[in-house]
Amino acid sequence: FVISPANTERLVYRDSGLPGDTVVERIVREAPEHLVDGGWLQVLANWVISKDTPWQERLAEWLRPGDDALVVQREVLDPAAYVELWLKDSGHHGGPDYLARHDAWLRWLDDQRVEGIGFGWINVRTAGSGARELLEWPYEVEQPIAPAIAKWGDAVARMAGLDEQGLLNAHPVVRPDVRQESHGQPGAEDPETIVLRQQRGLCRARQVDTVEAALVGASDGDLSVARLLDALASLLERDPAELTAHYLPVVAELVGEGFLELG
Repeated sequence: FVISPANTERLVYRDSGLPGDTVVERIVREAPEHLVDGGWLQVLANWVISKDTPWQERLAEWLRPGDDALVVQREVLDPAAYVELWLKDSGHHGGPDYLARHDAWLRWLDDQRVEGIGFGWINVRTAGSGARELLEWPYEVEQPIAPAIAKWGDAVARMAGLDEQGLLNAHPVVRPDVRQESHGQPGAEDPETIVLRQQRGLCRARQVDTVEAALVGASDGDLSVARLLDALASLLERDPAELTAHYLPVVAELVGEGFLELG
């Protein structure tokens, strides 16, 4: 549904009769009540990006405690481009009342302190662990994307079932499609930046340091997380406890983002 004022003149195929993104908010808040435990709500939607609140904070307020949520913002339009898009869609572009409609709509968006309009996917799974990821990712992804979202759900469920010791005992495996990109001056001892990039699914990219890159590179399922971190501490002459305390949460992130899988 289009983000527009709730006025008497509306197009039933696109205008909900509720102001702004209220219809999307109500769906996200109320639809999980109609799902079985572990059921998925998936919404292709657009939402307000407010001048007062980051979009992630606004949408997070719609989610119930205990439900898992993956929200991906794929595109952002400024208010003027958004209004023009939908005036063209309704056939009013270039018409005698185009400017009046355009200016009235823009004034309303400005009064609502709308900075932009986000487009994307809202995925909510009921009775999860309360895992939340609100991700801005306008880049190319693999289609169909549904298997990647299901894998995200599997990963957060697996992580929810592990305490710290369980993660240390797990055997990580780097996903086969992950590639490493290194950038720096020719002949330099260390690269200036290292990026891990997925070739499938969401095709995420993540900048990592040398410890993270070495950990992922050595994750072939043979060694546990604890043994990998101990080996890296020995190799780098770092305190094992300090290195583990710093990088164990990073391992959890790498699993949640799909760079590592746990055997």
